[in-house]
Amino acid sequence: MANLSSAIDSVFWDHNLSSPQTLEGTARSVPGEPFPVDGARASRSHRIQQLSLLREGFPLGVIPAFAPSSDKRLGSFSLNSLLLSPSSSNWWAGLVGQFKPKKLFADIKTSISKAEEWDLQLFKDTTKHIVDKSLYSVGLWTQIALGSSSSLLLSAERLGDKNGIRKKLMFVHPLEKHDLTVEAAWPDLFLDHKGRFWDVPESLNFDFSSLAPETTGLQYRFGVHKSKGDPQQVNAAETSGDDAPASLFPGLCAKAAVSYKANRDLWRPKEKDDNTKEEEEDDDAPVFLPYDIRLKEPHAAVSGIVGSTLAAWITGRDTKRRSPISADAFGSACCTFQKGRFSKLYGDLTRVDARVDVSSASALAKRIFHAIRRSSGSNKTDDDASGSPRLSLIFQQQVAGPIVFKVDSQFQVGAGKYGAQMEDLIYSLNYSLRLLESGKVVAWYSPKRKEGMVELRVFEF
Repeated sequence: MANLSSAIDSVFWDHNLSSPQTLEGTARSVPGEPFPVDGARASRSHRIQQLSLLREGFPLGVIPAFAPSSDKRLGSFSLNSLLLSPSSSNWWAGLVGQFKPKKLFADIKTSISKAEEWDLQLFKDTTKHIVDKSLYSVGLWTQIALGSSSSLLLSAERLGDKNGIRKKLMFVHPLEKHDLTVEAAWPDLFLDHKGRFWDVPESLNFDFSSLAPETTGLQYRFGVHKSKGDPQQVNAAETSGDDAPASLFPGLCAKAAVSYKANRDLWRPKEKDDNTKEEEEDDDAPVFLPYDIRLKEPHAAVSGIVGSTLAAWITGRDTKRRSPISADAFGSACCTFQKGRFSKLYGDLTRVDARVDVSSASALAKRIFHAIRRSSGSNKTDDDASGSPRLSLIFQQQVAGPIVFKVDSQFQVGAGKYGAQMEDLIYSLNYSLRLLESGKVVAWYSPKRKEGMVELRVFEF
């Protein structure tokens, strides 16, 4: 079903969303804003690990992507490839390259059209266009194993159309029932619910969380976030003169969150007993293994998550956009219906998920209060976007074999002419990999952000 973990993950500063704006392939969601659409959630595997597997299925190991550039002449289309990937028993490294061909072809075409004859000067001009630094981006990743479970990941990348180098450090130490993560980035890229990207010059995160329950259970997280420098807007599909989100401004914040998730089946086929299994083994009918073990059973189910947060800004209290100490509640409710076992070649999977999200109970209460006052003649309005519930609809349909077409949509309830306004939409084509049990290659496109990329996702649900 739709990923309910987004409810508690979106409260903190380390929730990754898929975006080809960087070679790393991720951007952070903005805490305090509406939960992102389910299809935007980034893969659990690092981008360099994805490229090492994806290149086996693409010509010359080149993977395409679409992302708007700060220089319009560069275009959105890019080609990405893993150039080097040395490794040892406790260490690996990778070098990723990116090439944007649009500007190169346009410049060469212009030079040829202006040239009176094919001479040495034309060759020099063509060579100059080929070595243009803005066409190329390069990134270096390395991961070092520290003991039996801990690891340290270092990365640096230089984007051709931007100045400076993006650097990131991540330390991960999994415990028996908890995860400890420390991350630092210079700068850190964030994506808000309007589709705008923001660079925070310096960002540091410390996160301690319990493992998410599979079906029903309690989860809690504690995190400390420190940011330095004013957020700067970078190229996005849509830009405006609005201020940056309040949670991205400089300061030191400590935040704790706790949530409880529950799941209940409305209908699911009963497990067959041993006698029935023996009879089926003697039957000559072919047995089809599911393409994805997470989609192997038809069912109808409801699930929900409720939680609360407590945040304290230790520094950075001078801003008028946020309270020094705040507490809030959040929640999501989801209904899922699946037909088919996703094991046959055709017509064996149709799945619909409907999820309602409330990212801020206090903002919702304030919005309801203002609506009541407006009905009494008051003109005061509430512009807090987190006050409106979001309705997410996810539709999946098997096309043929392991190929599934998926549509992720999100609507803002209470907005627009008809009481709901579409806020985000993502189309994707998924190719399930049976050998990975619950892994798939996902090619997605977001019309809102005008972005698209190919990813490898494992155990997405």
